[in-house]
Amino acid sequence: MTVFSAAPLRSPRTRTRAHVVPIALAGTAAACAVALVAYLLWPTWGSRGADAPDKLPVSVGGTLFNLPVTAIRMKIQRHSGPQERIDLDFLYPSLEPPGAPRHVTADTAEAAVQSIDRIFLSIAAHHEALSPEQRTATIYPRYLDQAAAMPVDGLTMRMFRTDTPYGSEDLYSAASPVLTARCTRDAATPGMCLSERRVGGADLTFRFPRSWLSQWRDVAEAMDRLTAQLRGPRG
Repeated sequence: MTVFSAAPLRSPRTRTRAHVVPIALAGTAAACAVALVAYLLWPTWGSRGADAPDKLPVSVGGTLFNLPVTAIRMKIQRHSGPQERIDLDFLYPSLEPPGAPRHVTADTAEAAVQSIDRIFLSIAAHHEALSPEQRTATIYPRYLDQAAAMPVDGLTMRMFRTDTPYGSEDLYSAASPVLTARCTRDAATPGMCLSERRVGGADLTFRFPRSWLSQWRDVAEAMDRLTAQLRGPRG
């Protein structure tokens, strides 16, 4: 005796719908994930709630800093507690946290690049790596041009040899106030300087335009003041 199955056959339309639904759900989930990442990484300017704190206690490398919220450049870093690295910027010479970004059109973009008015700062855990002072004393001299250099207005500039990893840079140093900065040379874009210092378990890396070295004492004192501000009062 022949037995026929009683299970109903699924139409082509039903089978198509069964495949489309999981694909649509996966696409929606992916879009939400992309939107979340974009939101977290978007630069941190704009309005905040009335109850939002002006400063956040942040620990980097076990060292406590008290950071202005509006100076923190990425939303993903705008929270208190331990962090591996945090990036900030401050208006110069006031050292105030920046407000909303100024609108820059295509006509004014080049002028904006030429007139940077901010000092940038990265704070990162050093994990016992070579300190900035040790690099200046033991690493950089291996790559410097051996030609003697005389200080100008208290600031000494020495060139790195072109066949070294720092071949497009110069090293500036001064004793009072203390300043050590590695600076790229002006080319298609203005030269920038990098100055580092160690505070507890964190290394602070300041970046500013090379042209500011014409008032190098003011820049050195600004970095000292900014370091003290970020460490107090809670720090």
